[in-house]
Amino acid sequence: MGETFYIFSDGRLKRKDNNIIVTTLDGRSKNLKSEVTDEIYLFGETDMNTKLLNFISQQKIIIHIFNYYGFYSGSFYPRESNISGYLLVNQVKHYEELESRLKLAKEILISASFNIYRNLRYYNGRGIDLERPMKEIQSLRNKFQFGENINQLMGIEGNIRKIYYSSWNDIVKQDINFSKRVKRPPDNMINSLISFVNSLIYTTVLSEIYKTQLNPTISYIHQPGTKRFSLCLDIAEIFKPLIGERMIFSLLNKKQITEDDFENESNFLYLKEVGKKKILMEYDQRLNRTIKHKDLERTVSYRHLIRLECYKMIKHISGEKEYEGFKIWW
Repeated sequence: MGETFYIFSDGRLKRKDNNIIVTTLDGRSKNLKSEVTDEIYLFGETDMNTKLLNFISQQKIIIHIFNYYGFYSGSFYPRESNISGYLLVNQVKHYEELESRLKLAKEILISASFNIYRNLRYYNGRGIDLERPMKEIQSLRNKFQFGENINQLMGIEGNIRKIYYSSWNDIVKQDINFSKRVKRPPDNMINSLISFVNSLIYTTVLSEIYKTQLNPTISYIHQPGTKRFSLCLDIAEIFKPLIGERMIFSLLNKKQITEDDFENESNFLYLKEVGKKKILMEYDQRLNRTIKHKDLERTVSYRHLIRLECYKMIKHISGEKEYEGFKIWW
């Protein structure tokens, strides 16, 4: 598994032999060895040319681009090399046939909501009274099996998230008035953190999908569109509670992230560079965190759990094995 590099300085990316050279405006340079690079995250203003993009495409390196304020702009996604016409046809069929689509959508949302429930159970076991939201979420989870269309499933999921978010003021030890999820634009520290971290998970899922034969534009919960990789949004739902939200709770409760890491005059909308770097360091560590897999009987990283989820979906779509979404077991 290759490395991920995060670049904040303004400057230029260029190819030199088989390396990628990062040159900052003050003339400092750093070499990124292409053979060990999987992803590059750009947070600064960076120039590059088609010679570099052609080389990066050959090396199957993905570039994720964020704007000055830390919002995700898009990805340079190299030409797909792991392609399967058979899988693509079946992936489309599972979207077009309502029963097949509902089956996948339900399993994704059942797994995602279970992981949400496990987060609440974790903190409930540590002296925070979360019995009421846990019972309400469990009751709503039972309704997924009766959903007759995607809108109904999304409505149930939305209500689960609403209850879940209402418990965050009890979980988070800092005095932050967080009452609901606001996206465009985020209106407080927690909403800004959620937006930034969700973007990271989305791009990580995209990178893992790229290493498989799945098409990232064909999804089952989120409506496929012309300008987004919507399958990443589906799979990200499963892993946000484990990788993203547990990290947010930890960063806030340990006061690794505070008001000082945000631009106060923007109503905490924008993370400062120092705040982004803290989050990225913790995020990288969490992706590399390992757990002994209960079925494989070997140690796997959190990042690899995402890849395994893609493989399970491939087996389901190919008719080899029914898909069962990832659920936190520890």
